[in-house]
Amino acid sequence: MVKKAIFGGTFDPIHNGHIHIAYETLYRLGVDNIVFIPTGNPPHKANKDVTSAFLRYEMVKAAVGTESKFSVSKYEINKPNLSYTYNTLKHFNKAERKTKWYFLTGVDCLMDIENWNRVEDIFKLCQFIVFNRPGFPDFTAQNIKEQKEKVEKKYSTKIIYLDAPLFDISSTDIRKNIKMGRNVSYLLPESVYDIIKQHNLYK
Repeated sequence: MVKKAIFGGTFDPIHNGHIHIAYETLYRLGVDNIVFIPTGNPPHKANKDVTSAFLRYEMVKAAVGTESKFSVSKYEINKPNLSYTYNTLKHFNKAERKTKWYFLTGVDCLMDIENWNRVEDIFKLCQFIVFNRPGFPDFTAQNIKEQKEKVEKKYSTKIIYLDAPLFDISSTDIRKNIKMGRNVSYLLPESVYDIIKQHNLYK
């Protein structure tokens, strides 16, 4: 059976930390393909200023480049309404019935998972792969472990914790640094930085 992991996110912008996590998932867990899905209208950022879906998609496509084990989907950015994880997983399960689906996300989402739409159904459609993220100092190894075990027991699921080296990079910091006129070329793929400069983003 083919194994694919959905890597959803705002990707505003996508950076080297995202690419690093994707490769770690491929090599450590034996996943066949990572499907990057830029969010269209994420419900948790409904009132925030997010770069256009088209440009975020173009940045992800540029970052993925010619890597054969990475792909990019327009599924969420083509939807006019809010993007819920349940609907996305339902779509991909229906489109590829013989594929085992994983959902790749940060520990911050694990800690907030019970607030998600149709969370019980989500766990029936995929297996979660959770990775640590910078910028969340309150998430200690102990409370991550406790939350993981609590969710696994409540929803009869098994969550994979990807204990990969942490790249201390965030899209928020990249946007702030660009606004301050700082060089961020070492934090993201050159092709992505070219798009940012071309469209004068985050100034």
